[in-house]
Amino acid sequence: MKNTLLYISTVLIWGTTWFAIEFQLGEVAVEVSLLYRFTIAAACMWAFCLWRKVPMKLSLKNHSFILMLAFFNFSFNYMVLYWSQEYLTSAMASIAFSTLLIMNIINTFIFFGKPIAGRVIAGAMCGIAGIMALFWFDLKDFDFQSASMVGLLLALGGTLLASFGNMISVRNGKNGVSVLQGNAWGMLYGSITLGIFALINGSEFTFSSAPSYWISLIYLAVFGTVIAFACYFILFNNIGAEKASYVIVLFPFIAVAISTVYESFIWHTSTVVGFVLVVVGNALVLTPVGFFRKRHSSKRAMP
Repeated sequence: MKNTLLYISTVLIWGTTWFAIEFQLGEVAVEVSLLYRFTIAAACMWAFCLWRKVPMKLSLKNHSFILMLAFFNFSFNYMVLYWSQEYLTSAMASIAFSTLLIMNIINTFIFFGKPIAGRVIAGAMCGIAGIMALFWFDLKDFDFQSASMVGLLLALGGTLLASFGNMISVRNGKNGVSVLQGNAWGMLYGSITLGIFALINGSEFTFSSAPSYWISLIYLAVFGTVIAFACYFILFNNIGAEKASYVIVLFPFIAVAISTVYESFIWHTSTVVGFVLVVVGNALVLTPVGFFRKRHSSKRAMP
């Protein structure tokens, strides 16, 4: 029951954050909104770590990698993804981001030499075909200047940055940096990085008085960043990486449902085909090898 609640919480929170991001766009600069978000998240993480007396002292080398983690996972990847939602609905952005699974597999092979299974290649092909189907109306005319194509490239770019951040997180874990340490320092460094970028960019440090802005900001910082990651990593330890990672396959369903109701998301035949292909591709990537072997063995054993 505990794992079920954690699973449902993670899917619902991450599935709804894409819609919450929509209320962060417009009046306040993206980098400033993200600065507020990660400052709140970092404060919560540090308060929790100090309360639990988590040792926060790390070597200079580990700090350098956490700084890179902050760049890829807690600052610029989010900034690019926020930009993408200025051109895409929350549904489309979440579906594009779900390709993170495939990118992680490929980058794990590049950076750590882990072989790529045949089912992963098949899943990647399904994912690519799905993305092409989702954006078919733009791809068929090769109009890469259109708003949706700009949004797609930004969404995939932000996802790739996040994947690089995941690789750094794997490296940190192998070198004794815990999730709590890495996230607390990473969110702090991410806030500093966003603040420096905002200053260099000449951004105004304004704050919207609209209730939808600050409510969504608190939701994204506390629930979308702190609580959802905590639920996910507890699941990660309780039920294993492959089962826990299915949340990335499931949260686009929540995002699409919300976008259909509140953003007038329009369904076409190519949209349905693309959505199914992306989900099937991700499911193929995550399905354990033993599952196929057991199914094959059980069929051979039948009289």
